[in-house]
Amino acid sequence: MRIVLMGPPGAGKGTQAALLENKYNLIHLSTGEILRKEIKEDSSLGHQAKTFMDKGQLVPDTLLLEMMERRLKNPDCDGGYLLDGFPRTIPQAEGLAVSLDKLDLSLDYAISLFADELELVYRLVLRGKNSGRSDDTPDVIRDRQRIYWEHTAPVLGFYRSKGLLKEIDGIGSIDEVFNRIVDVVEK
Repeated sequence: MRIVLMGPPGAGKGTQAALLENKYNLIHLSTGEILRKEIKEDSSLGHQAKTFMDKGQLVPDTLLLEMMERRLKNPDCDGGYLLDGFPRTIPQAEGLAVSLDKLDLSLDYAISLFADELELVYRLVLRGKNSGRSDDTPDVIRDRQRIYWEHTAPVLGFYRSKGLLKEIDGIGSIDEVFNRIVDVVEK
């Protein structure tokens, strides 16, 4: 099974990703982990990415896509993978589709978790209090949501046009949401 998991901040992506990873023995891939690994290994790609990051700049899509493609070539991804937090833009989604086709690892599903905006803010503020995460303050939450709706939400249309998008109601208990996802992917 090959999945992209999407949704606004607070929708429960991290929680559901862990459950999907365990149930279906998927390789959980995140751009953050891939970037850190490339930098730690001092690879050519990692060195290039670090140059941008050290300047406070975004890592260009071409580099991210090259790193993602390199990671997806590992045999452990042949049995299935879950992409978390990528793609975030239409150009990334288009580039990823080209890479996946080339590797014969095309997506089965783009799963989007959705929830009411007030519920999302409530969850994130609560998470901030419980975990001490510095990025879960009301101002930062609003900014992260704005960025999601401006840049990442349009990717839903890309996957909808490909017939891959499955929208899942993210309101309810962790198990209720997970069961909704399972119902969709096991149809």
